[in-house]
Amino acid sequence: MRAMTYRGPYKVRVEEKAIPAIEHPNDAIVRVQLAAICGSDLHLYHGMMPDTRVGHTFGHEFIGVVEEVGSSVETFKRGDRVMVPFNIFCGSCYFCARGLYSNCHNVNPNATAVGGIYGYSHTCGGYDGGQAEYVRVPFADVGPSPIPDWMDDTDALLCTDALATGYFGAQLGDIVEGDTVVVFGAGPVGLFAAKSSWLMGAARVIVIDHLEYRLEKARSFAHAETYNFADYDDIVVEMKKATDFLGADVAIDAVGAEADGNLLQHVSAAKFKLQGGSPIALNWAIDSVRKGGTISVMGAYGPMFSAIKFGDAMNKGLTIHTNQCPVKRQWPRLFSHIKNGYLKPSEIVTHRIPLEHIAEGYHIFSSKLHDCIKPVVLPQAS
Repeated sequence: MRAMTYRGPYKVRVEEKAIPAIEHPNDAIVRVQLAAICGSDLHLYHGMMPDTRVGHTFGHEFIGVVEEVGSSVETFKRGDRVMVPFNIFCGSCYFCARGLYSNCHNVNPNATAVGGIYGYSHTCGGYDGGQAEYVRVPFADVGPSPIPDWMDDTDALLCTDALATGYFGAQLGDIVEGDTVVVFGAGPVGLFAAKSSWLMGAARVIVIDHLEYRLEKARSFAHAETYNFADYDDIVVEMKKATDFLGADVAIDAVGAEADGNLLQHVSAAKFKLQGGSPIALNWAIDSVRKGGTISVMGAYGPMFSAIKFGDAMNKGLTIHTNQCPVKRQWPRLFSHIKNGYLKPSEIVTHRIPLEHIAEGYHIFSSKLHDCIKPVVLPQAS
């Protein structure tokens, strides 16, 4: 099969790899119909995540058709159309039993932190991802779901991470009716977090970024107020001015480890293979929220120390909620919102890139060219 493979920082290409095989009776092999490039894939692309090995195939957002199933799979058969959450999880451990699918204890040797994730380095289990013609799906009776007949394929694709994570970010904010919510980052996850905040009762939603085309999408798609932080000496002061000098009720950090990376990040990544993330967005969130407010963090951070203003957070009495999104837990609500017309996730897709041009796709997305917000990958599997 053809698959995107990592060859080193800023180097990806399409290569011929063996079609994955059934390795466990509960595996399935899925022929990929659509995949996507996620902002968090850029950390891998830039060589800024630990244990990203040459030859690894990225891609944790994908949908497809079941090609083969293991002997114990009961839920699916060959030919079924499925959407696959980015979390790989067993469904039966202590954490899965509590709906914490992103924290599964049985799918990753590094499970003291994160569970398994498709195409996200050996730090997250070493599973190849879906930017390929075929992908192996472990625990096939647990993770995937049938794509509803009424659902558009691209909408289903975005439910596998970006939409679910954005919705989860708003959920972690404990938004109540009348709240003012400020979202840091107008990438796909930030846009979905802003849009979802209205569904949870927000009276006011503000989005902060520095790219005008993304802020325009925040206005048109998420109906949010927008601020370009590059236009102000201190965006925190502007947020205080905009909220009667109290601060927002909820701040959502949809940035995490900055995909662009700063000099320290690039040096630390090259020398130590550690990507912690600049704490700027999170510190802005701490400073911009009111005393007694809530901060939601679902942007991806790595293991490296970051100088976060934890003392300020403590003294302000803030509540901080964090986690990787347990995707499948969000699907019943998201399916309802999509079916009823409240959400149309495919509206943020800007580029459709054939698999053979994926190197150019990564360059466009990484360099923020051509107003790229969300690129979809077309494997064109036979």
